Amino acid sequence: MPAHTEPYANVLETIGWTPLIRINKLTQGIRTPVYAKAEFFNPGGSVKDRIGVAMIEAAEREGRLRPGGLIVEATSGNTGVGLALAAAVKGYRCIFTMPDKMSQEKARLLRALGAEVIITPTAVPPDHPENYILKGRAIAAAHPNAIFADQHYNPVNPEVHYRTTGPEIWEQTTGKVTHFVCAPGTGGTVSGAGRFLKERNPKVRVVAGDPLGSIYTEYARTRQKTEGHPYKVEGIGGDKIPTSLHWDVIDEWIAVPDKDAILSVRRLAKEEGLFCGGSTGVNLVAALEVARRVDDPQGLVVTVLCDTGERYLSKVYNDEWLRENQILETERVTVARVLEAKNSGAPPLISVAPTATVRQALNLMSTYNVSQLPVLDGGDGVGAVSEPALMAKALEQPATLDQAVQEVMDGPFPVVDADLPLERLTALLSRETPAALVRRDGRIAGIVTRYDVLHQLAGIH
Repeated sequence: MPAHTEPYANVLETIGWTPLIRINKLTQGIRTPVYAKAEFFNPGGSVKDRIGVAMIEAAEREGRLRPGGLIVEATSGNTGVGLALAAAVKGYRCIFTMPDKMSQEKARLLRALGAEVIITPTAVPPDHPENYILKGRAIAAAHPNAIFADQHYNPVNPEVHYRTTGPEIWEQTTGKVTHFVCAPGTGGTVSGAGRFLKERNPKVRVVAGDPLGSIYTEYARTRQKTEGHPYKVEGIGGDKIPTSLHWDVIDEWIAVPDKDAILSVRRLAKEEGLFCGGSTGVNLVAALEVARRVDDPQGLVVTVLCDTGERYLSKVYNDEWLRENQILETERVTVARVLEAKNSGAPPLISVAPTATVRQALNLMSTYNVSQLPVLDGGDGVGAVSEPALMAKALEQPATLDQAVQEVMDGPFPVVDADLPLERLTALLSRETPAALVRRDGRIAGIVTRYDVLHQLAGIH
């Protein structure tokens, strides 16, 4: 259907009817087509816009929320944005509790939308008073004309996806969807949309991705609540059992490690131009696994692009954060890299023979704008000379200029292999050892100075 052909009364009317987009490059070699519901097209940038306005309107209909009231919610960020958008339009105040593992971008965005944000510790058990859900409930209970939106236990959550997300997917695929893959946080999307699709076609398989560390996969298998462990992906999985998650709708669970999810969603941005957060990576890994296994061009896998990657610039798209969390390997910089990065226009190795004169050595240093030279004899380092030392001697005794370098040279620079890690070279260089010769394939191939190492460390090229 044509999009946006008529003006809207307010921003809330633009929620829903998000595009369904085919994944092309990440599916190379996979015969089953994979499509993704691009929920970041919603005005608040995530799938949670759908439940934000729906939960508020339900509370209004039930008389629990009156004009000028307060909306409180425990959120990993996106539901807060959906609620804050609706609250701004409708004239309500918002207070949100958020675990401290969530990105700073989310907290700043909520404050920009006029909400008060209270950060709570992530590493507390679900029954601790500082747990973000219990803290939110307590705040709502302490205020008159306040509601706790309660996305994890609010039946409106799956119901709105049953009314909107499911029918949209069915219409956009003309009823050809065979698999719906979606990682639950509160469970609303997978439960509501999954139930609608199964009612339309009982053969549709609903698959839940789940971050490794969440308790959901194990609970689905045993119906026993276990202890989870921390994971980096935000907004999905959990350490509690929400009633918004309808276990009977889900046919299969796939556990996904943080590293696989985050590296996949970074590829999605670079190769497909779809810029999303880490939870989308869990969906993507699970959807590709399902599509690979189905191996049928007549199949049709649909998954969800949960939110915009702009909320994760300090984490998912920050190489330093990923290295700190062992998701990206720390780049191993070698002496060879420093040697290759030198861009002085000079040859890689400028040296002087032991029999050359001091005058010739100074001329060489002046020509190539270097302050020290190795003295090589038959390809071996036998000594070194520096411009300050030679000039001091020449000024004191001008006859020094015509002396052989071997008569005034200092000890040789140390020799290191080209594949030596940079940190080992850094430890070797000092005021007394300003440079090292680099050996490659058994011969001296260049020289690296303290100045070169400093440039590498500072990122100056």
